[in-house]
Amino acid sequence: MDILSDPAVIWFLVGLGLLLLELALPGLVILFFGAGAWVTALVCAFTDINLNWQILIFLVASLLGLVLLRKYLKRRFFGRTDKEIDDQLEEFIGRKAKAVNDFKNGSGKVEFKGTQWTANCSEPVSKGDWVIIRSKDRLTFKVEKAP
Repeated sequence: MDILSDPAVIWFLVGLGLLLLELALPGLVILFFGAGAWVTALVCAFTDINLNWQILIFLVASLLGLVLLRKYLKRRFFGRTDKEIDDQLEEFIGRKAKAVNDFKNGSGKVEFKGTQWTANCSEPVSKGDWVIIRSKDRLTFKVEKAP
């Protein structure tokens, strides 16, 4: 029997191709179809099943992996999303921070929760002044002097 006509080998090669394709087209979707092909290859290596069952196993394994693991793996490998970071920064608005340096041209640094942040203020701010965080633009706070 020719090795390339073995369904287990064919599914293994399809899975390998899909995993390599994931490197070229990142998005953490194609990866699960490659894993589904490998699950199908494993089943084909130990049992003799027809093509319809092979396709069914491939689709079920791929879609289950996609639905159950994609969000977890994406968070694990790619970290938090911009929306999650924005939501976390929203909790800073309205809170007090301390100026680390004199603001020059309306820009300076403030310390909040043990971390220094870039901040902008329309009024003069001196080192040690307390400011209130009013808004943010990415990782820069818009502040005003505390009364």
